[in-house]
Amino acid sequence: MSMDRSSLRTSNHSAYRLYYHLVLSMKYRHKCLTAPMLARLEEILRDLLTKWGCQMVEFGGEADHVHLLFEAPPTVKLSDLVKNLKSVTARRMRKEFAQELAPYYWKPYFWNRAYALISVGGRANIDTLLRYIENQDDPRKLGPPLD
Repeated sequence: MSMDRSSLRTSNHSAYRLYYHLVLSMKYRHKCLTAPMLARLEEILRDLLTKWGCQMVEFGGEADHVHLLFEAPPTVKLSDLVKNLKSVTARRMRKEFAQELAPYYWKPYFWNRAYALISVGGRANIDTLLRYIENQDDPRKLGPPLD
């Protein structure tokens, strides 16, 4: 996907560039995701993110977990977004791939309850940002004002 990741997005009174890395694993870490299931998950997640005003940057996965890199505006409540992504994908996948999932889940399970959500830096990494902030001309570092 081609997009300029160096420029800021803007809304009424803010400028931002917020990226997140979401990792979802299968309940009991069952290795049950197939290539068609991963392809369908990517479609569902891309559509859901768009509805939330977000944008998928990258998606990938293995038989027992998926990785999702996405961009979100600052108005999105991330815990609500993740809850929605997990519940909608679980419901649709259990319905669309019921036969394939039956040997793994006899109850309405799909995702593990836990997830990992990590903020991802923009052009500068955390060390660069720390140095930049530490080296500001902070008046507290300059000593008392001259009269």
